[in-house]
Amino acid sequence: MSKPYGAWSSPINGLSIASGVNLRDVQWNGSGDTLVWWESRGKTGVLVAQTGAQAPRDLTDRRWNVSGRVGYGGGAFTLRGGKAYFAANGRLYRQSLAGGDPQAITPAFGSYASPAVSPDGQWVAFVHSYEHVDGIALVDADGQSFPRKLAYGADFVMQPTWHPAGNYIAFIAWNHPQMPWNGSELRLLELASDGSRLPVPGDIVTIAGDRETAVFQPEFSPDGRYLSYVSDASGWGQLYIYDLEKAEHGQLTKNEAEHGVPAWAQGLRAYGWSSDSRSIIYLENAGGFVTLKRHCLDSAKNEPVPGLEAYTHLEQISVSPDSDAVAVIASSSLIPPRVLSLADDGEVFIHRRRAAENLGDNQLSAAEAISWQCADGGVAHGLFYPPVLQDDMPVGKPPLIVNVHGGPTSQRFAAFASEVQFFTTRGYAVLQVNHRGSTGYGKAYMEMHRGNWGVYDVTDSIDGVKYLAGADLVDAGKAVIMGGSAGGFTVLQSLVEHPGFYRAGICSYGVSNQFGLLMDTHKFEERYTYWLLGELPEAAELYRARSPVFHADKIVDPVIVFQGTDDVVVPQDQSDSIVASLKRRGVPHEYHLFEGEGHGWRKAETIETYYDRIDRFLLQHVIYA
Repeated sequence: MSKPYGAWSSPINGLSIASGVNLRDVQWNGSGDTLVWWESRGKTGVLVAQTGAQAPRDLTDRRWNVSGRVGYGGGAFTLRGGKAYFAANGRLYRQSLAGGDPQAITPAFGSYASPAVSPDGQWVAFVHSYEHVDGIALVDADGQSFPRKLAYGADFVMQPTWHPAGNYIAFIAWNHPQMPWNGSELRLLELASDGSRLPVPGDIVTIAGDRETAVFQPEFSPDGRYLSYVSDASGWGQLYIYDLEKAEHGQLTKNEAEHGVPAWAQGLRAYGWSSDSRSIIYLENAGGFVTLKRHCLDSAKNEPVPGLEAYTHLEQISVSPDSDAVAVIASSSLIPPRVLSLADDGEVFIHRRRAAENLGDNQLSAAEAISWQCADGGVAHGLFYPPVLQDDMPVGKPPLIVNVHGGPTSQRFAAFASEVQFFTTRGYAVLQVNHRGSTGYGKAYMEMHRGNWGVYDVTDSIDGVKYLAGADLVDAGKAVIMGGSAGGFTVLQSLVEHPGFYRAGICSYGVSNQFGLLMDTHKFEERYTYWLLGELPEAAELYRARSPVFHADKIVDPVIVFQGTDDVVVPQDQSDSIVASLKRRGVPHEYHLFEGEGHGWRKAETIETYYDRIDRFLLQHVIYA
């Protein structure tokens, strides 16, 4: 007799998920002979290098936790002249790719990210944050001089990059209450000399972007003629170039797809220049599926780059400076993330695998892009994963996990998701919701979140359940809503506004009090709610209506809550207050507080416990209830 949906034996558990590493970034050395990637092992970031066909080797060890610490992190390292420059332990370091211990080149104060080395190798520009003040600063590559401020005055900066002549630095800047994907500026800083050891800042001009137009990833062409960037001025994130001599802008891509990503972190890349400056190789995101393309400046044509058709998600592209080989972190819904490179001749070389990859395609669930009509007449999007087929399928329809992304201005991609496969291999269907307000579907779609947080994320999820149930794909009576951070807020708000619709909720570090979030969160998002809900005190009533803690007595469905004690984005009291109400009223619930964890799980024992507790909770309250 077959087991019911949701109770199947699965080869994927918390231990297997926790056993892999997280691949965060990959870059070529200046000569193109060495590839370096950044992987996190538990709570430690490590740089790994591979030269030619030699075996990979660790460049750093656990004494140096390689990690950018500005905002949500990212921008941990760069390469130049046979050396790696990286952020770790509150400083910037220089390390030879040949080996040896790193050498500190900055003092130990504040947070560092996005090091960028000048073309002649003398200077390192970087993003620095200290006591709520961010800016671009400069230090000599040997660390002999105290750093000099270059570009301050904006609330936030990111992505500094050098002109090949070494006399300009381009960067992105924006101010509260904007987020970088709402409105930001591409600025050009001229450098001069005053006779001292370090260059001094000159004029700063804005090249593109404004309070309502987002720009992303400035890059100079190797010949120094163009400054490229991504802008959403057309309604989609498109590639542009700026002719520095003629002071003219040109749009390179025009189809309805995204060519940048929301700048949640430092050091993100979505394209790169060829070594001859005649083409740009870029990533194109259409409906959560990412492909590799090339724009040729001579012909003005955009064409697919063959070789990576097996992968549906690509990120952190790096183009070799001498061979135009492309390195990326690649995955699909069936292939866990890999660091790989694609040579000019089309040969693909796999440098690193995140996980064991011991399961066949027939043991995993493939993503399907879907769209559904909403009750108000709008259209929402998402990715659907059916349960993995079994030889002896049970009767009826599978339960559904409705997974809401964080952000809330984020997106679910057709990338490998261990969380999804954990459920589908047990007999659940999964809907990854890209509700109205998500990125990836044009600016107008994303702008629907303005003032509407807690509206479309809630209703689009419900309408997604109804759509799948109407197609006889799921059992709507066994739908579970799940999410973390902003997605956790959607879980709580859904249980408040629609009691009884979901069989249960899974909430990780979810926002329960919008007033508290505005007062207690970190600098990067401390005014994000101005855009999502409105400014105080005018929007006080709306803040209260969208704060589940004030309406927690309406929650009657079983809910399991997870929280890290060290979370500075959504502090512990946000979960404590919800759990107190559940406990007081006897609502079935579990509360798991993880010591030493922040906004997400890094420890293997935490990840193992997290999945084990979810599995048991759903068996009790959904499958055998």
